[in-house]
Amino acid sequence: MKNTTKLPSLLLKKVTHRNQVQLLLVFYYSNYLKDKIKSIGGYSWSKTLRGWYTPFSAENIQIIKDVLKDDVRFQIDASIYKDAALKPIRQERVISEENKEIIRLYVKYLKGKCYSESTVKTYFTFIADFFDYLKDTPLETVTNRTVEKFIEDVFIPRKYSVSSHRQFISAVKLFSAFYPECKIEEIKLQRPKKDKILPTVLSKEEIIDLLRCTKNLKHRAILAMIYSAGLRISELLNLKLRHIDIDRRQIIVKNSKGRRDRNIILAESFIPLLLNYLNSFNPQVYFVEGSLGDKYSAESIRGFLKRSCTFAQINKRVTPHTLRHSYATHLLENGIDLRYIQELLGHAKPETTMIYTHVSKKDLLNIKSPLDIALKSLVNPNENNPIHRLSGNY
Repeated sequence: MKNTTKLPSLLLKKVTHRNQVQLLLVFYYSNYLKDKIKSIGGYSWSKTLRGWYTPFSAENIQIIKDVLKDDVRFQIDASIYKDAALKPIRQERVISEENKEIIRLYVKYLKGKCYSESTVKTYFTFIADFFDYLKDTPLETVTNRTVEKFIEDVFIPRKYSVSSHRQFISAVKLFSAFYPECKIEEIKLQRPKKDKILPTVLSKEEIIDLLRCTKNLKHRAILAMIYSAGLRISELLNLKLRHIDIDRRQIIVKNSKGRRDRNIILAESFIPLLLNYLNSFNPQVYFVEGSLGDKYSAESIRGFLKRSCTFAQINKRVTPHTLRHSYATHLLENGIDLRYIQELLGHAKPETTMIYTHVSKKDLLNIKSPLDIALKSLVNPNENNPIHRLSGNY
């Protein structure tokens, strides 16, 4: 039998790209594999997906398997067996010039209230969609019931999350304060309750595997910085070199969420990687920069993080924020007080930090399962392993 353990792995995935279902091939760079794939014909390189793709079909899967059967070790992603949903083509909004001017003034109102750029953009999008739904309906006749009907007709079919629902209600509440001529009663407009979903957390071993499988030095430095400092992705993208003090082992996060600054410890074990990255890529202003010296994109980080998780064989749904969740949970498991964790994360309320007490496994591991206790009470003292009673064939 041929030994396949030393062969490079090639991942087959089903993806939606350019609004078509595609077969995507993901593998570590190899001129030999690249030339073989190009020789088949019909494959194109995607810079976004960081892989070669062709129209998805059982025939194309079989062809690639036949051509590369002696050259790679195939890995089949679960997406191959699932139906890929095509994104509906978004229709252009139809909004009157009068309402467009009102939206512009609303955005100006939000900026005057010193809301963040991200919040302004989100609220603008929701209100613009709402106006598109209203068509020619006079704003003076818009009521709470109109808002509810928009949610029923637009949010529910699009399966928007509870978080988006809450953001929309917040946007409408602010709009009613800005435009009191409408008949929306702000006080009676209620947000749905928050989902109580526990965050996804990687184990310490998975974090190390993830970093080891990220071969690109720049990408590895980015992921290590997010995890070692517990940064939000926006904080990483806005982090300037002058705010990293290697001598004092300190990072200053400026103008973070809620317009707050905070100091974070710079991990001692991260410094050699940091210096190697800085000497190799020589960024000028920001810790991480694009090819033209501008800010790096969040989409790029999500993209290479997803690929690194694939190579590290991590099957959890991992985002940059998962690394922040893991940072906080590991601090708690290491015995760090919640008050310090709240300060390091930049949480305004201790209740936000308390979520990690439900994720931490430190105390849970000390709890004995009733099954262990039941078996232990029945086991013969001469037997060393009570679990042996369940492992036999009966």
